[in-house]
Amino acid sequence: MTTRKYEQRLRAESAQETRRRILDAVFQRLREAPSEAVSIDRIARMARVARPTVYLVFGSRAGLFDAVGAELLQRGGFDRMLQASAHPDAREALRGAIHAIVEMYAAHRDILRVLASMALLDAAAVGGAVQRMEQGRAAGMAELAQRLDEQETLRPDVTLDQATDLLWLLTSFDSFDLLHTGRTLPLDQTVTTLISTAERSLCR
Repeated sequence: MTTRKYEQRLRAESAQETRRRILDAVFQRLREAPSEAVSIDRIARMARVARPTVYLVFGSRAGLFDAVGAELLQRGGFDRMLQASAHPDAREALRGAIHAIVEMYAAHRDILRVLASMALLDAAAVGGAVQRMEQGRAAGMAELAQRLDEQETLRPDVTLDQATDLLWLLTSFDSFDLLHTGRTLPLDQTVTTLISTAERSLCR
């Protein structure tokens, strides 16, 4: 390896480490003070970087929270959800997608609940990040509903739009949290309840 390539690799590794420390600091702060707004100054101190570094890495406060959302998905197992939802049998894809989504929610339930609450108070940054995450889920559920329809898995009295709406509802964080936290259902029972509700309501 040439000296130049080695130096480039070190810089890339250093930049990645800085990015990870900043995101870890945001996660820590959300857990420690869920009722307080996230201060960029405090995040910078916790991550042991200068305040301008946060903006250099993420571009803006909104960019920081977009990265937080993407990191939550990645750490929660977004790749497993994509793999499950890609199953060639649409009904199996339905089951696998719901199972994987519930596991994603459970992995970071505390942070997701805080972000959902903060989105109402910080619409520009947190609210925008949450909205973009939800847009991705909406697109995924619309695609799954389409596959169920194409494979003639939907009940005759269920339209494509109705299937999309119900999948949107059942895969929401609130549906998960009402069962898992509100009703104190174990994770496996939460998964079973959501999947069985979806199958009874949608499938032949």
